[in-house]
Amino acid sequence: MTDPGTVEVLTAADAELIQARMAGALLAAGLAVGDRVVFCLPSSSRLLCAVLGALRAGIVPVLMNATLLDGERDLLIADAQPALAILDDQALDALDAGSPTELAPRPMARPMYYTSGTTGRAKGVWSGIWDEEAAVAALADEADLWGFGPDDVHLVCSPMYHSVSIRFAGGTLLAGGTCVILPHFDAGVAAGALEGRFGPVPTTTFWAPSALTRLLALDDNGPERFARLRLMVHAGSPCPPALKRAAFDVVGPGVLWEFYGATEGQFTVCSPSEWTERPGTVGRARRGRTLAVDDDGTVWCRPPDFSRFAYWGDEDKTSTAWRDGWFTVGDLGRLDADGYLYLDGRRDDLIISGGVNVYPAEVEAALSDVDGVEEVAVFGLADERWGQQVCAAVVTTAEGDAEAVVDALRRHAIDHLAGYKRPKRYEVVEDLPRTATGKVRRLALPEALGLA
Repeated sequence: MTDPGTVEVLTAADAELIQARMAGALLAAGLAVGDRVVFCLPSSSRLLCAVLGALRAGIVPVLMNATLLDGERDLLIADAQPALAILDDQALDALDAGSPTELAPRPMARPMYYTSGTTGRAKGVWSGIWDEEAAVAALADEADLWGFGPDDVHLVCSPMYHSVSIRFAGGTLLAGGTCVILPHFDAGVAAGALEGRFGPVPTTTFWAPSALTRLLALDDNGPERFARLRLMVHAGSPCPPALKRAAFDVVGPGVLWEFYGATEGQFTVCSPSEWTERPGTVGRARRGRTLAVDDDGTVWCRPPDFSRFAYWGDEDKTSTAWRDGWFTVGDLGRLDADGYLYLDGRRDDLIISGGVNVYPAEVEAALSDVDGVEEVAVFGLADERWGQQVCAAVVTTAEGDAEAVVDALRRHAIDHLAGYKRPKRYEVVEDLPRTATGKVRRLALPEALGLA
């Protein structure tokens, strides 16, 4: 549980001073425009300021999940080739003691985040450094859509290694607003923050569906808790219609919005009225974007120039993601006659648990070294609280001793995988369902195991 005393309030004026000091410290340490600095820390006002200060100095923050084990984190750091890594509070303290420097009026880049894929090797999403025209357009892309202003108070509930947390909090501060920041999510504390118990009453906030589920499960929910909100946005994983309707019952009209996007880029936005008229849609293309669905059902997006990206150090994966100015993350969907997108399925290598992406190939690679494991396939199973839970189907070579293999897998996962990646359920099977070409059909596993 989050200690209510650790909830922070950050004003735009205070943030400006801290950003200038932290950017100055980075420049004094020898970092230059285009260099990378790794941050692997829990959410805090100082982390937010360090990220924004770096971006406004043209230095690219690389934000990593703070729950990674040291070995997982170190592999990503080696890949990112940063000029500096900030991994503890002492290093963050040193940045905050820097001499202030002049900052650009807006971010000159977007942070680099790591995503993955069927190879199991995590890949950074790299957008480079923007020129002034692109920087202006990128900031306006969020500010104009969500209407950030100096009177806004944004409640940060999601970890700052989620791109949306930096986008919304940063946009609010740059518009002159204030942020209320939870270091870790706790539904009760978040509810108190919505009521103004720890600072000003929030006007905007973002929630993953799994967090929204926990909020609405509290006994004392009522419209008064959400009375000051003008904007409550959700994304990150599919939102069950029943959950969305329950949220509509307690938030004000026109407040609960949705968007569909990925680490790589943003696709759609959906207002409450649009979803009510077309239940299940994730909306239409955001401004400056065009959507298409190919013959295989794969969703493609043509984004603005400032949204172009490459996978860090991976030209092959980059070329696969892009086609004639359009990119895809492999999700499946369909467009209706009015351009509204409906998702038929996420890419089959992706599990979203509690709003955090888990990539089966990465988990499989970590578990395949366990003695007695012939083959392992990781898949997602629907879960009421988390959206999906991580599960594993295992083919063993240990005759009659499957339980020992499962025990070994659990111990190995504790030593090699962050908690959110560890399978919560193991199923021992004789073989795995496959396509005609021999590829494991992960999406078929729940039904094949009688778990659908």
